[in-house]
Amino acid sequence: MSNVKIFTDSTSDLTPEIIENNDISIVPLYVNFNETSYIDGVTITTPELYKKIEKLGMLPKTAANSPANFYKAFKPYIDDGQDIVFIGLSSELSSHLQNAKLAASEFPEGRIHIVDSLNLSTGIGLLVMKAVDFKNQGLDAAEIAEKVKELVPKVKTAFVIDTLDYLYKGGRCSALANFVGGVLKIRPVVKVVDGKMILAQKLMGKREKSLNTMLNNVIKEKDRIDTERIMVTHSISNDAEYLIEELSKNIEAKDIIETQAGCVISSHCGPNTIGILYIEK
Repeated sequence: MSNVKIFTDSTSDLTPEIIENNDISIVPLYVNFNETSYIDGVTITTPELYKKIEKLGMLPKTAANSPANFYKAFKPYIDDGQDIVFIGLSSELSSHLQNAKLAASEFPEGRIHIVDSLNLSTGIGLLVMKAVDFKNQGLDAAEIAEKVKELVPKVKTAFVIDTLDYLYKGGRCSALANFVGGVLKIRPVVKVVDGKMILAQKLMGKREKSLNTMLNNVIKEKDRIDTERIMVTHSISNDAEYLIEELSKNIEAKDIIETQAGCVISSHCGPNTIGILYIEK
């Protein structure tokens, strides 16, 4: 048995099959409707989330897990002699990573390595899968963490957002400050830069235009893409098959993986959001 345990959080949006097959542990975040708290991916699913939003007429608040719960999650593996690599949601978007660091400080130095993905969704997931690759190559926890940190700036994340209402009301994208009222009907391409979400392109018109703009942006960069894995991640969208088909036609990728966004990501991006995520060579 390897002496390294890979951890991430629920915002990495990896499929249950990937998580199970690669022995990845998840420390989830929470979504809260008033006084009622739900565990992302455990006590609430994305379809259930949208039903509650429609029924209650409100968006939930999202919350990080506590240092105490991180401690409880880490302790059995530390006691078992395994070192831990935790790769989590951007520190620019949540206190989740800081809480992981606080928990890690309760254990002997060097036993737990915390990596700030400076990303979200399968932008984190891609780094987690690289950590699994490095683990399978026999690297120790410190080496894995160092190699993953080197990849952080190479992760490229772009999403087409169907409505800006969720991001605007959730206050997660400061660039939206000047885009209110009718302008919120635009279908932008949102990217992650330095751990924060920014409006990369503001597109009006049909959804197909936004999808093809995002798609073409990726295809233009095909010679720079690490073709080991490309992720297509969405929040209840019917466009994944189209994007995967077009990516397959234009990029010789070893694996193009479809995943569904969890409740925390969906709470901020809204239904029908879809993205393409990859790592540069």
